[in-house]
Amino acid sequence: MTTPDMMEALQALAAEKGMTTELLLEAVANGLESAYKRMPEAADDAYVVIDEMFNISVIAQEIDEEGNVVQEWDDTPENFGRIAAQTARQVLTQRIREVERDMKYDEYAGREGDIVTGIIQQTDSRYTLLDLGRVEALLPQSEQVPYERPEPNSRLKAYIVEVRKTAKGPQIVVSRTHPGLIRELFKLEVPEISDGIVEMKACAREPGHRTKIAVWSNDTNIDPVGACVGARGARVRQVVNELRGEKIDIVPFSDDQHDFVAKALSPAKVKEVRFHEVEGVAEVVVPDHQLSLAIGREGQNARLAARLTGWRIDIKSETQILDEENAYADGDWAEGEWVTDPETGEQTWVPADGSEAMSADDWATAAEEAEANSEDPSIETSSIEDAGSTEDDEEDAPDSENVDNLEPESTDHDEKTEEVGEEEAIN
Repeated sequence: MTTPDMMEALQALAAEKGMTTELLLEAVANGLESAYKRMPEAADDAYVVIDEMFNISVIAQEIDEEGNVVQEWDDTPENFGRIAAQTARQVLTQRIREVERDMKYDEYAGREGDIVTGIIQQTDSRYTLLDLGRVEALLPQSEQVPYERPEPNSRLKAYIVEVRKTAKGPQIVVSRTHPGLIRELFKLEVPEISDGIVEMKACAREPGHRTKIAVWSNDTNIDPVGACVGARGARVRQVVNELRGEKIDIVPFSDDQHDFVAKALSPAKVKEVRFHEVEGVAEVVVPDHQLSLAIGREGQNARLAARLTGWRIDIKSETQILDEENAYADGDWAEGEWVTDPETGEQTWVPADGSEAMSADDWATAAEEAEANSEDPSIETSSIEDAGSTEDDEEDAPDSENVDNLEPESTDHDEKTEEVGEEEAIN
């Protein structure tokens, strides 16, 4: 049977669906082979051949016990043309659906961690559907920002967290709360990040409220904070707008943990940082008038700084530290608890003031001697220079709702950072 029109239609269909003609011909041949084997007196071993003019032939084979082909012959049934037409239509429809599903899945498979832009199709209490073009993405309620109200037909950027292969096609699960969304949005707005010159070392986020990021520059001539903020805050403003007004603090990353913890608490001014390595606690001393600023609204600033640095942060004012030292001098330092080592069974005294843990013998000796104002040698301390911090600075410092950048060490850069913070505050 010679049907050149059928081959042309097949080629047009392949081009329309983004497939190859060979793929469709293979699907048709497999379908015809199955149809042939269901016919009476069909050979046990046979295959279908379709040439470039869409001539269809069934080639039967005789195979010996060793699997060698003894002979072949044309066993095409007389009425196979009608069967071929019906089978081809069914097989092509099914195969096209399968190939389209596979192609859609392959397009997004392995793209977890990428950002996509979609149009909101519908939303309810369970999920929101985003139209990505050829496929739809699912934004579950658990991955949505609280109080963010998606509007139908509006565009929305989301972060791909999972790509699932299902019988109905790929299911793409996206998120608006994942910290990775922050990283990808900054990649879009900051060329230095997409080029690898500036790195985002850490990110702590409370979706819909506030985010802190720590950035580092691999080029000493490029200020990482300034690169992310942009001229007059243009770059960070684009990210904030996409996040529907979520506040963003950008601080410079530092290998010096004292310096990093201090900067992470921006906009508060830090006087001293003490590390208790065993407990994993960073004790931070701030001026009295900076205490509420360091803690933040409902503890948010301290909470985000702890996530950003990986330390449990205990913030105290200078007055609180002085009171504790006076209590220590009066002998109240002996308050604490005994901790038993699960391996050795030895007991260690852990003072409540955070000083060095002591063995039972050392505790007894210390209790007898009670040296006034003795310092704990196991606690690392570091004073943070804060020559410019005054009562007036507190009034000028941005509140907890602004885009804040803690000043780096140089005075000139300090002035620049404060200016950006004031002019580019995100309300």
